[in-house]
Amino acid sequence: MLDSMRESIADSVVERHYQRHPELESRFGARGRVKCREDAGSHLTYLAQSLITSRPALFADYVAWAKAMLAGRGISARDLADHLQVLIDVLSERLPPQDAPSACFYVQNALAALPNMPDFPASCIAQDRPLTHLADSYLGALLACSRQEASRLVLDAVDHGTSIKDVYIHVFQESQKEIGRLWQTNQVTVAQEHYCTAATQLIMSQFYPKIFAGPRISRSFVGACVGGDLHEIGIRMVADFFEMEGWDTAYLGANVPGRDLIRTLQDRKPDVVGISATITANLSALAQTIAAIRVTPGCRTMKILVGGYPFLVVPDLWVEIGADGMAQDAQEAVDLAVQLTKDAA
Repeated sequence: MLDSMRESIADSVVERHYQRHPELESRFGARGRVKCREDAGSHLTYLAQSLITSRPALFADYVAWAKAMLAGRGISARDLADHLQVLIDVLSERLPPQDAPSACFYVQNALAALPNMPDFPASCIAQDRPLTHLADSYLGALLACSRQEASRLVLDAVDHGTSIKDVYIHVFQESQKEIGRLWQTNQVTVAQEHYCTAATQLIMSQFYPKIFAGPRISRSFVGACVGGDLHEIGIRMVADFFEMEGWDTAYLGANVPGRDLIRTLQDRKPDVVGISATITANLSALAQTIAAIRVTPGCRTMKILVGGYPFLVVPDLWVEIGADGMAQDAQEAVDLAVQLTKDAA
C-alpha cells in the first residue's frame, strides 16, 4: 500500500511541511522542495520494507543514517524531526484506519530515538582491530587517488606473511565501510567513493593467481547481488573466500535479475547460493527471489545464504526472508556453508 501511494503521500508531506515551516523557502530555495520530496520518498520506501519484515529497527537505523547524512550537509536534527512528525500526521490521515497505527508507530519509534542518534558516526576503522595501521594507510592512498601505492601496501603485507583473508576482512572490508561513512558525512564525493571501490576491486584481482591456485573440493557456490542492488564488492569478497577454500565458484556481480539468477542455478546446480542485499529497500526483491528459487525444479535443495547491511542491523532477518542462514563476513559465510552442506550430506 505504501509503495502504491508513495508519490501522493510524499507530495502531501512536502506541502504540509512547507505550510508549517514557511521559512524553508528562504532557507533552501526551490531546490529545497525537490530534496525534501526525495527525502520523503526515501522515508516511505524504507518504512515499507520495515513494515513488510515487521522490524521497526530497520526504519530506526535508516533514520539514524539519514540524520548523520543530513547533518553533514547542514540540515539539522530539528528539521528531520519536523519532517518525520509531518509524515506521521499524513500517514494517520491517508492510510486506512486498520493500517495507519502500525505505520505511525514505526515512525514515532524512530522519532523518539532521534535525539540519541549520533550526528557524526565514529570511524569504521577501529583502532583495536588487526591491521588497523595498514587499513589507515591503504585508505589514505586511495583517497589520494594513488592506486599504485594502495596496491603496493597490501601486496607487500602479503609477501611478508599477512594472509590474503586478513587483508580482505581487516583492510578491504573496513576501508570500504569507512569510505561509505565519509560519503555519508559529506567528507568525500560520489566520484571519490566510486574511485576507491573500483581501485579496491582491481587490487583484489591481483591476488587471483594465488586465490585460484589451491586444491579443489567437490563443492560449488554461486554468488550475486539481488536485482536492483549495485553494491557488489561484498559478495565478490565472499566468492573469493569460497575459492580460497577450494570451492568451484561463479560470481555474477551486481543487480542480477531473479530469473537470470535462477537460470544460472539450473545450469550450474551449486551446493550453495549467496545473495547480497546491501540496501534495505531491496529486501522485498530478495524475498521474492528466494521464494522463486524454492519452487524451481532443480533448485529446491540448494542452500541459500544472505548477507548485507540490513542483516547486520537485524541478525535474525534471514528467517523472515526465507534463507537458510546469514553471514556477517566472508569467512562466516564459508563456515556456515560447510556446516549446511555437511548436514545435507
